[in-house]
Amino acid sequence: MAARIMKRPDALIFAVTMAILAIGIVMVFSASYTTANLERGDAFYFIKRQIAWAAIGLCFMLFAMRMDYRFWRPLAWPGFLLSLVLLAAVLMVGDEAMGAQRRLVFGPIGVQPSEIAKLAMVNFLAAYLTAKRHEIGKFTTGFLFPLATVLLITLLVILEPDLGTSIAIMGIAMLMFFAAGTPMRYLLLLASGAIPAVLVLIKVAPYRLRRLTAFINPWQDPLDSGWNIIQSLLAVGSGGLFGLGLGESRQKFHYLPEQHTDFIFAVLAEELGFIGGFFLILLFLTLAWRGYRAALRAPDLYGCLLASGITTMIVLQAALNIAVVIALVPATGITLPLVSSGGSSLSITLAGIGVLLNISAAGAKPGEA
Repeated sequence: MAARIMKRPDALIFAVTMAILAIGIVMVFSASYTTANLERGDAFYFIKRQIAWAAIGLCFMLFAMRMDYRFWRPLAWPGFLLSLVLLAAVLMVGDEAMGAQRRLVFGPIGVQPSEIAKLAMVNFLAAYLTAKRHEIGKFTTGFLFPLATVLLITLLVILEPDLGTSIAIMGIAMLMFFAAGTPMRYLLLLASGAIPAVLVLIKVAPYRLRRLTAFINPWQDPLDSGWNIIQSLLAVGSGGLFGLGLGESRQKFHYLPEQHTDFIFAVLAEELGFIGGFFLILLFLTLAWRGYRAALRAPDLYGCLLASGITTMIVLQAALNIAVVIALVPATGITLPLVSSGGSSLSITLAGIGVLLNISAAGAKPGEA
């Protein structure tokens, strides 16, 4: 049931979200119009979809912002089970693109179940760890069982295949376990098992191994496996301090792959320079600060864990995307939240921010913005 908000949501979270979203809309058009015109015959194809999904996402955000965040707690199990069904469905009847099945297509609408699963997992872990808060120190009920649910989601996402999102899911889960008070020895055990598992997954998939070797030395194969990293670094480096100017990117003219999705930050850095890239990073850092602040001020453990999980879901994905673009980590296939062209990712992220805003209002002091 809806609850009237007596306190004001965090105005800075709202303002930063709107700023990042506006930057994203501008950059999606700048980065995509050449590809859209060549492949779709309509230079405005991607930007029209982005605006439409942004409008849907804003409706979700406003609804979630007005809904008492405790409303979502009883939906933890149904949401978790629904996400499993959707993840299984995409493996059987999902739309295949570039060797992966990550979308369920309903007419003109494509939905990525992994995006829904991330938010559903955050809500499930927040509800479960709150219910078992007195058993957090117990290995079976406080750690092993919730970890098994996370691993089940992770396995289904890996099968798509989508290793980058799987790594993000595990990162979000680890932060939430830490916030709930899980003993450090359990988290170290998880980390010690996760690293070899990732290495095995890289070794058994030739394309992942090529990405890793290209990351180590992209100039060894500059026209194939090293192409993406080299073009991305050329774009970022060409921007200099102030950039070439909005719309003036050269790398987006079919040099830089996925220029309006995975590598949109490279186009932004090329056009707006170091100043523009740093400003966007500063916005995400501000979102992280205020998000974790809302978690610390939440009235209960469930609100604290939910806010922590949502904030991590956004900022961890942003950090991974930017790290790939500037060649700090191997390519993961993760998009930049609120900025990259996308449908379900954009709307789900905005919905999560709506929940975060409600938690920030619940924990605010009277009269505090």
